[in-house]
Amino acid sequence: MKAALEVSRRVRLPGGFRFAGVAAGLKGGGALDLGLAEAPGGASAAAVFTSNRVVAAPLEVDRRHLRAGRGRIRAVIVNSGNANCATRRGRQGSERVCRELGWLLGIPSVQVFPASTGVIGVELPVGKIVRALPRLLSQRRGSAGGVRRFARAILTTDTRPKLAAAGFRCGRGRATLLGVAKGAGMIHPRLRPALRDFPRLRAGQVGGQARLSAGGHATMLAYLFTDVEASAGELQGLLAGACGRTFNRISVDGDTSTNDTVLLLASGASGLRARTRVEKRRFAAALEAVCASLAEQIVADGEGVGHVVRLRVEGARSPEEAERVARAIARSPLVKTAWAGADANWGRVLAAVGASGAPIHPGRVDIFLGPQQVCRRGKACAFAEGAAHRYLSRPRFEVRVRLGRGRAVASFLTCDLTTEYVRINAHYRT
Repeated sequence: MKAALEVSRRVRLPGGFRFAGVAAGLKGGGALDLGLAEAPGGASAAAVFTSNRVVAAPLEVDRRHLRAGRGRIRAVIVNSGNANCATRRGRQGSERVCRELGWLLGIPSVQVFPASTGVIGVELPVGKIVRALPRLLSQRRGSAGGVRRFARAILTTDTRPKLAAAGFRCGRGRATLLGVAKGAGMIHPRLRPALRDFPRLRAGQVGGQARLSAGGHATMLAYLFTDVEASAGELQGLLAGACGRTFNRISVDGDTSTNDTVLLLASGASGLRARTRVEKRRFAAALEAVCASLAEQIVADGEGVGHVVRLRVEGARSPEEAERVARAIARSPLVKTAWAGADANWGRVLAAVGASGAPIHPGRVDIFLGPQQVCRRGKACAFAEGAAHRYLSRPRFEVRVRLGRGRAVASFLTCDLTTEYVRINAHYRT
């Protein structure tokens, strides 16, 4: 999941967008909890959503709006503090918010893209959101300050906003791409595109060359804004590929949210369009770099995280097999608690590899903690325990597994599991 180019965590504002964030009273205490991202001139849109079969109401509305609006979006409205999932009136609540915002903006409600994040199973306080909309619109700004208020408004258990931006040459000018995300817990995205919404993208095809891998209360929400011109179909292919190699290869706690969403909007305000193969590659590289930065920021800000761990699985028969093994390691509580204590307990890693469901041969598996090999051909080998402990005490470290079955490789970003994670999630609603 290595970024293709350097990105900045400072705001670089693409043309054609305005942002705002206010306190609507969903969280209480005056915290920002309602965010708006507006494309006054409209924007082409592409999205990927959770593959969890329990799906929050806003995602159902989003899919319908993308189809009905033919991939054109004018406004994104996000509330935090309530997931609007598994409720009796969830869809009606999301649709009412879209109607009210559409009326205030003078646009069809199908051009509004809603999202929610927070506690599951609690009815959405629609009245509070609707009453806050005029105030939200009055604060729209095409500025870094507006972006930061939007970024803060969508947070739940996050300790900080996640921002990433990149520029890339396109035609005779330079285009800008900005990403804003949130997520700290319930992070194990398994994002899939709504293929039926974009018939130009066939199942398994991503930008004509790559495949979206399936992997997926905090939820992961990510919003990507660019000022290039592009169709919804073009964006969908690029987004699916970028997410497959970034967001779909992270895990904090192994739980896939009901609300995970990544949305890409292209305003076309720059007047630039990626026409040549080289320009399209630059666009794709910038998009993947921004997604990779946001994904890493999410893991680093995971609930109770003490160590960020980069897994590398080598020697698999296929990329899917390598990812399957990496995902099994990343989801193992025994592995993750060992990492929390900087314990070089490589046997837990080996057990997770064997339990992954991949047809591995234990006698071919090698395991490395950073530069040290700790397991050779499925058996113990001599290594410096003290040095391994010191290595695992670092804030970031790498664990490498060789399967000895082929040449395929997968990288995965995950973390440890600490008592602080338990505390946060044991008392989240109290």
